[in-house]
Formats: sequence, structure tokens, C-alpha cells
Amino acid sequence: MKFAYLIEPPFNDRTESGDIVGCDVDLARHVFAELGIAAAEFVETSFGELLPGLNDGRWRMTTGLFATDLRREAADFSRPIWALPDGLLVRDGNPLGLTGYRSLAASETGILAVIRDQFQHHSARKFGVPDDRIAVFETYSDAATAVRDGHADAYASVARAHAGYLDRHSGLVLDVIEVPADEKPPAFGCFAFAKGDDRFREEVDRVLAAYLGSPDHRRMMHRYGFSDREVDLVVAAR
Repeated sequence: MKFAYLIEPPFNDRTESGDIVGCDVDLARHVFAELGIAAAEFVETSFGELLPGLNDGRWRMTTGLFATDLRREAADFSRPIWALPDGLLVRDGNPLGLTGYRSLAASETGILAVIRDQFQHHSARKFGVPDDRIAVFETYSDAATAVRDGHADAYASVARAHAGYLDRHSGLVLDVIEVPADEKPPAFGCFAFAKGDDRFREEVDRVLAAYLGSPDHRRMMHRYGFSDREVDLVVAAR
């Protein structure tokens, strides 16, 4: 059993000692234990390889992804495992006074960093950020570094990922601006599977249905900074 992930705390991360941690990998470990899978291998990859790797058999399940209509053409998805608003990572003090995608589009000069083909890349275009003001990166750390070094004015990802990154890098002089729900509501993330792997996906969903919202699950999510309100959104999506 191979599970693909990318470095994006608090979902997945690697400690200085090399341990793989995060709410997605911890949840996957619980699922595998309940299914009697003792020899799971966690494979670090890039965002752009997650779905292709499912379809060519490099791994059987991936970290949580937004289950968009386009992605559903390439893969199948579990029930939701988290629900999160987007956020903008900006320099300290928010020099451009950004409040969300619309404000960045209206700024005329603001440069937005995104990860290639992530949901936020498409959201930026939808809200009018022109392509010549979207800087595309392959990894979270590269996009965050661009903001830190002044090569981009903001980096769009999920707000929780930004908060997790800043928790791990407390010396960085950066802030997180949560995109308001009336501009873009929180979106659901799900584990991804290859098309046709229905029996395994259904087994995973069975374990998730019994575990999500339980006291043990809430304690795990609290460790990674999630609130009960955020957990309740997932429980209600059953």
C-alpha cells in the first residue's frame, strides 16, 4: 500500500528527524490500521504528480484534495475529510491591504503566487487576477519564499496550510489573510483513488464514517490546529 503526499503542513510534513506527520497522514494511518494494512509506504511527491501517479499505479491513495468536477474526471474521491477556507500569505502588515482574491485583482500591480493547477490557481483566474500577475510554483516552500523575498505580494492556498507553515517557521515576518466566506465559501478535501478502485474506496469510506467526529479524531485534529467548528463541517457532510 502506497500513500502519496506532498509537504504542506498541517496536512503533511516531515520533521527534522525524518518522521512524516500531519492530519492527512495520521488519518490515513488510522484507516490502514482499521483495514488491517500493516505495511503502508508514504511517498513524497509534487502536487502535479498526485493524480497521474494514481492512474499509472505508483500509489493507491493520495493526500486530501479538493474534489473538483475536473479532478473527478481523472480520479474518484472519498467522503470529505476536511473543510477549509482559502487564505493569502502576505508580508507583515499586509502592505497592499488585501482581503481576498477580488482585492488582489483590483490592485493592478499585485503579484499572486500559486501552486500549478491547485484549486486556488483557478480561483484567482475566476476572480479576475490576470495570468501575467500570477506567479506559478511547484512547491509550497518556493511560493512562500517568493512572498518572503518580495517577488510576490501574496500566496493563495488554504488558510490552515499557511497557519501550519508559520507555526513551523516562527521567525518569518508574514501574515495570513483568510478569504471571506461571502467571496469563496470553505471547500471540502477528500482522499483520492484511481478510477475503478471502488471496493477499496468504499472500505476507506466505511472507516471514515465511523471515525470522523469521534473524540479521538477531534483530539488529533486539535493537535494540528483545527477547531471543533471545522470538524463539525466535515461530520455534517456525511
